[in-house]
Amino acid sequence: MSQDFLSHISSVLKGIEADGLYKREREITGPQSGRIKVKGASGERQMVNLCANNYLGLADNADIRKAAAAALDEFGFGMASVRFICGTQTLHRELEHAIADYLGKDDAILFAACFDANGALFEPLLGAEDAIISDSLNHASIIDGVRLSKAKRFRYAQGDMDDLETQLKQAAADGARFKLVVTDGVFSMDGHIAKLKQICDLAERYGAIVAVDDCHATGHIGDEGRGTPDLTGVGSRVDIVTGTLGKTLGGAMGGFIAASQPIIDLLRQRARPYLFSNSLAPAVAAGSLKAIEIARAADDLRTKLGRHTTRFREGLTQAGFTLLPGETPIIPVMLGDAVLAQRMAKALDERGVYVAGFFYPVVPQGKARIRTQMSAALDDQDITFAIDAFADAGKSLGII
Repeated sequence: MSQDFLSHISSVLKGIEADGLYKREREITGPQSGRIKVKGASGERQMVNLCANNYLGLADNADIRKAAAAALDEFGFGMASVRFICGTQTLHRELEHAIADYLGKDDAILFAACFDANGALFEPLLGAEDAIISDSLNHASIIDGVRLSKAKRFRYAQGDMDDLETQLKQAAADGARFKLVVTDGVFSMDGHIAKLKQICDLAERYGAIVAVDDCHATGHIGDEGRGTPDLTGVGSRVDIVTGTLGKTLGGAMGGFIAASQPIIDLLRQRARPYLFSNSLAPAVAAGSLKAIEIARAADDLRTKLGRHTTRFREGLTQAGFTLLPGETPIIPVMLGDAVLAQRMAKALDERGVYVAGFFYPVVPQGKARIRTQMSAALDDQDITFAIDAFADAGKSLGII
């Protein structure tokens, strides 16, 4: 390999490090939960975990583990094939039917991750004659998926319904055959819920389709955890829902698209991440089926999650931190500077709280933060511990 090329790569890495943007991974030595065991230089430590997407605390649920283990024995370890060749088991169709029933759609289609689902969505359905109107803060997977499509691209300012209407008018003026509005249901870095009623109203006025990425909502938001369409009262007015099995619904891996039958049928024929990727492992499919069953009945866990969210938000506000307003379990603690965010994360690590600093390019320049996420796996003592640790670390760094 060219030494010049490796030298160039090393130089880029040094620049990332110098800018305070280098990301380092830490090793967890046990299961994902409210308290986790973390490998460190001086040995293993137990920490309160505030940065997993484990909203209902199902990542280490005993019934889900049992279902996954049973599927491992009955169906084997892996499929060693894509779906349309010889990689579809009864488990995969059972899971797709369960997702569709849960979200009130005709059918669903599975992917290795929701990143793949969003990457697969647009190109098979829309052509150069069509238009996609996307919220400016949509997830990277939506951005990449839109880029793969030949459709005309329009962006509207985050949550700005006047701007959305302007873009819809422009798409119509440009002669778009079909128009699709796409938004996150919950914006993962900010915790904001999309204005789905207004979006659906505008979409219907201008003859547009609505697609929602509900990764940070399915399972813990809305009635039975049906997500932001249910919470905002729009239900079937949302035409397409993409989501994940890797967060609330067991936390393993896998994504999906749920929609009307013709849309799902066409995606099975032409969605490249589906056609050219292995099927989900049987254990993941079976565990996810059990996770959906649990989530639908988990009002007690959703109540607990809401209580933690309210208490933690109030505790940090009273301590003097700047938080983004919101009602979801995503609670961003705003620090502004990338280096300061990493220093804060390190200070919290030293105090036994597991968090991560978020900074450019994950969030815009100058908007660095600690994104905390509540979980029903936490208990009241964990919340008290975390609030006290934040207050102590914030004082030590002169943040509060």
